[in-house]
Amino acid sequence: MATIDAGDLLPNERVEQMALAGTLTQLHRGDRYADEGDTFDVDGTTFVVTAVDERSLGDLTDADARAEGSEDLDAYRRRLEAVHDSFEWDDESPVVRHRFERQRSEE
Repeated sequence: MATIDAGDLLPNERVEQMALAGTLTQLHRGDRYADEGDTFDVDGTTFVVTAVDERSLGDLTDADARAEGSEDLDAYRRRLEAVHDSFEWDDESPVVRHRFERQRSEE
């Protein structure tokens, strides 16, 4: 378990703000950027990585898309295509899902 830089996992300020708002509770990336139990801070709020698992794009569901702040899987695909110049959806492409939540205060 380590403390990581939020920018290593969350690629930009908009995504960080979505995590703070609770509209983003997981993120699929092309590589592994954290391990289960790692923590990161966004604007003074600490998050803990609760799960990291390898998947393929074809495994993603509407629920995954909603957990990443999109309305549904189609909207998620469009968002990826808009932010990545040479992105093409391939169901076989490997991705790593990072799930996280606000760290509960220890009492």
